[in-house]
Amino acid sequence: MGMWVGRGRKARRCYGFDEIALVPGDVTINPNEVDISWEIGDLKFDIPILAAAMDGVVDVKFAIAMGKLGGIA
Repeated sequence: MGMWVGRGRKARRCYGFDEIALVPGDVTINPNEVDISWEIGDLKFDIPILAAAMDGVVDVKFAIAMGKLGGIA
C-alpha cells in the first residue's frame, strides 16, 4: 500500500497525530514491577540517564535528584 514517487520508489502511508487515537488497554502494569535498568557491556545502571522532558513526569525535586545521580533531567 502506498504510492509511487519515482522510478522504482514507493512511498509508505504515514499517519499524523490527528488521524489516530490511543485508548487504554485491558492490561495494567504495576509500576513496582517495571525494570528500568540498562547495561553497557559489563556495567549495569539502575536508573535511566535521561528523564522524560515533560513537567507532568519530572518535577524539580526529581530533576535535582537525577542530576546528583549522574543523569539528565
